[in-house]
Amino acid sequence: MDVVEKREKIKKSRLFWKTLKSQKMLYAMSLPFVVWVFVFNYLPVWGWTMAFQNYIPGNPFWQQEWIGFHHFIQLFQDERFFLALRNTLAMSFLGLLFGFTIPIVFAILLNEVRHSLFKRITQTVTYLPHFVSWVVVAGIVTKVLSTDGGIINDLLVGLGVLDQPYQFMAEGKWFWAIVTISDIWKEMGWNAIIFLAAIAGLDPQLYEAAKVDGASRFRQIWHITLPGIRPTILVVLILNIGHLIQIGFEKQMLLSNSLVIEYAEVLELYALNYGIGLGQFSYGTAIGIFNSVVSIFLLLLANGIFRRYSNQSVM
Repeated sequence: MDVVEKREKIKKSRLFWKTLKSQKMLYAMSLPFVVWVFVFNYLPVWGWTMAFQNYIPGNPFWQQEWIGFHHFIQLFQDERFFLALRNTLAMSFLGLLFGFTIPIVFAILLNEVRHSLFKRITQTVTYLPHFVSWVVVAGIVTKVLSTDGGIINDLLVGLGVLDQPYQFMAEGKWFWAIVTISDIWKEMGWNAIIFLAAIAGLDPQLYEAAKVDGASRFRQIWHITLPGIRPTILVVLILNIGHLIQIGFEKQMLLSNSLVIEYAEVLELYALNYGIGLGQFSYGTAIGIFNSVVSIFLLLLANGIFRRYSNQSVM
């Protein structure tokens, strides 16, 4: 048995080197990207050691004071951390519920448009906001919701819904909705591209057969389009769940103010304010490790669940 296993290993080794030799140009082309991923994604993981130190900038690594899990204990004793965690999860779930499903619906509806010129114009107009900076988007949103000439307030007052302009940007209860709607407006068209590509790959003969059988447009969507793009939907959903707790901080920082900070501060903004802002680099690193560990756990959990019940996974 050992001889057979040894022969199999030799055979696999020869096959590997043979493949490497025949496809050496492909490996050479991919090498710069492998180096890039290692330098910018794996090498910085060495910085995680700061979370277990009382890090002092400028001191050599071997002169740093090691304090174990002190910063993690401090993290879970801070009420501000749980407030930031609440805000992060709330905006993440809203983004997953609406920011994930609306692009799918939009892609399906756009695919049903038969006028090609209108279809191309609509697709172009909807994905252009993706290339607009959040600085510009925040300015647009603030102006639209302003009490001084804001189109939303003017419209609501004009229709008699409100007696006087309402301070949307000063009410914390509206902040999550404002961030979610702004993000949908900015990214809906761009996120729909992958689903449009998946729909374009479906066999047209399936739709022709359904028409012959008398299926309506809705039936074709329900029985052909949705099942056809189901693998794409599940893979994108798994990846989105993996980033559930890492939603960035740009839009929250740019749209927030002192009146809504209790609803606007997310984990990454919390790490920025307390880690870099106050010079507590070790504490900020501990927050980053928490984000990464939770994200990996959610990704593996979602991947395992979908692989077990739908045979679809990313790993």
